[in-house]
Amino acid sequence: MNKDLSKVRNIGISAHIDSGKTTLTERILFYTNRIHAIHEVRGKDGVGATMDSMELERERGITIQSAATHCTWKNIDINIIDTPGHVDFTVEVERALRVLDGAVLILDSVAGVQSQSITVNRQMTRYNVPRIAFINKCDRTGANPYKVTGMLRDKLDLNAHLVQMPIGLEANLQGMVDLILMKAVYFDGDNGENIRMEEIPAEMADEAAERREALLEEVSMYSEELMEALLEGSDNIDPALIYSAIRRGTIDLEFTPVMMGSAYKNKGVQLLLEAVELFLPSPTDITNNALDLNDGEKEFAVTNNPEDPLIMLAFKLEDGRYGQLTYVRTYQGELHKGDTVINSRTGKKVRVGRLCRMHSDEMEEIDECGSGDIVALFGVDCASGDTFTTEGINVSMTSMHIPEPVISLAIVPADNKAQVNMSKALNRFTKEDPTFKTFVDHETGETIISGMGELHLEVYIERMKREYQAEVAVGAPQVAYRETISQHADFNYTHKKQTGGSGQFGRVAGFMEPMEEGDYEFVDKIVGGSIPREFISSCDKGFQKSMIKGALCGAPIVGVRCTVNDGSFHAVDSSDVAFQLASAGAFREGYMKAKPTIMEPIMKVAVEVPSEFQGPVMGSINQRRGMIIGTNEDGSYSVIEAEVPLSEMFGYSTNLRSLTQGKAEFTMEFANFKPVPKSVGDELIKKYEEERKNG
Repeated sequence: MNKDLSKVRNIGISAHIDSGKTTLTERILFYTNRIHAIHEVRGKDGVGATMDSMELERERGITIQSAATHCTWKNIDINIIDTPGHVDFTVEVERALRVLDGAVLILDSVAGVQSQSITVNRQMTRYNVPRIAFINKCDRTGANPYKVTGMLRDKLDLNAHLVQMPIGLEANLQGMVDLILMKAVYFDGDNGENIRMEEIPAEMADEAAERREALLEEVSMYSEELMEALLEGSDNIDPALIYSAIRRGTIDLEFTPVMMGSAYKNKGVQLLLEAVELFLPSPTDITNNALDLNDGEKEFAVTNNPEDPLIMLAFKLEDGRYGQLTYVRTYQGELHKGDTVINSRTGKKVRVGRLCRMHSDEMEEIDECGSGDIVALFGVDCASGDTFTTEGINVSMTSMHIPEPVISLAIVPADNKAQVNMSKALNRFTKEDPTFKTFVDHETGETIISGMGELHLEVYIERMKREYQAEVAVGAPQVAYRETISQHADFNYTHKKQTGGSGQFGRVAGFMEPMEEGDYEFVDKIVGGSIPREFISSCDKGFQKSMIKGALCGAPIVGVRCTVNDGSFHAVDSSDVAFQLASAGAFREGYMKAKPTIMEPIMKVAVEVPSEFQGPVMGSINQRRGMIIGTNEDGSYSVIEAEVPLSEMFGYSTNLRSLTQGKAEFTMEFANFKPVPKSVGDELIKKYEEERKNG
């Protein structure tokens, strides 16, 4: 374990699907001697990349779970998390970025900034993660790192500048010009392991000098010493000065150095490792905040000091062959095998029996870890996002952003054995993945699972069958509809019930109106005690219960402000229950007057398609009630951005493949809720009424 924290880097590798994240990680492991042979993601040898350890990942050639590994470059310890690129697994990226100090954003040299690159960049910005950009696949036909750098500036609003130039491109890619050292770098040997440095080819010297001048001018903003040296002349500037200026700009999120290469052709990866060491922060360069639970959740900065009390965050869970595996990032203090820690959410004490350092799905036992480390604990019962501390302090690390699920499926087990296995699987999956939710529909008795997209749920159903032998039948996908009101409406409802002994009495009057933002608000405007104070909260409860299920299609109601301004009570017969029922009656009365409408989730869809198929694809979006927001021509490719109702997106991937000979791909993420067209609304209401009759 490296006790010198300045020699530790915790980095994530993120990008759009198929930009080469896993291939790049494979090369990094090879050059740092963690593995001794390179395997490809869809290689002919059938082994698959080291970081794609799940059978499903190897079959589909995509990363589903973020995997962690540890390697050493020169004397720097690097903890790497390889994250998925598919938008359905966005929470895997969220929780990886939550615990990382820096990141490498990979871009395809032909496609450049793609839809998921934008999402990943937004996540990095949300957690203030400094980043290096790496333009991969410079050996592809149509590769243009200069254009991609421009896209980083225009589309992602990053202050991105090249610190390298390619020597040759496409099939002629030979190496890079290092603009800081002003040397040509070549990668020899079977796997590019031998680095050869030479003088810059004569025909490139002038362009290299120009580009270096522009780079130095930009980074001199972050270092006064460099600025002074520049004024004296840019020929003999100490490279260490340039490195420290770039590092400062990167850590302050004001500068993004751009590297390039081809991971598949083994070019440029070692220079990227150098950049991770030189430009990305160590744990001591980053301020991480925790919340003091004993002091009203007041924020304070963790210290990174091994002598201070332990604070660590469980950011990811996995149910391995030997029980639950909990990935943790240590922020301060030290942890030794056999120590007892406290889960600050539950207050329970837990003994740490085994500590491991992860290498994809393999692990090596260790005896201790300290601040800045990412390790795994065995057999510790907790949930994703829990904070562990030592006795005497009660803190929590700040929470993660968890997006709401947008799609649901009904699943039915084939028999009793499958039922038992299915519940085990669902318990594990909901614990592992905060965006995967499950519940039983009380009306139909079906088990409903909800997630971020079709692929997300498909993967979990497949895992149920493979890992738990739970055969399940899948029902039609269900869309998370909502109901809301479109105008102001008054209510005045009296609830009376007399059944011998004390009865029930409550009258609630007021109005409801639509809200621009938010789901629900209760406004108390009672004066003169027409409803006693102790029953005001009962009115609120009654309204909230009424919003669970709307009258049109049984969907939850959102966007309603209920104001109570009058009412009456009875000294004996009024009670909490009476006012809850009176409010529920008042809500029903006002709701039908307030022109209720059904809202549907609208998805932001980005389709990347070869230009010759642009027409048919736009036609297919229009057929699905989609609204095209814009198109970007990008060489031979077009990117079509549209907003499409989720209910119309089922089965779209198959349809898109057949329209474009399998050459197009799309991503979608939730945008907002919008009212459904009248014809669709009528159909939903009719279907709901039939279900109620038959139910």
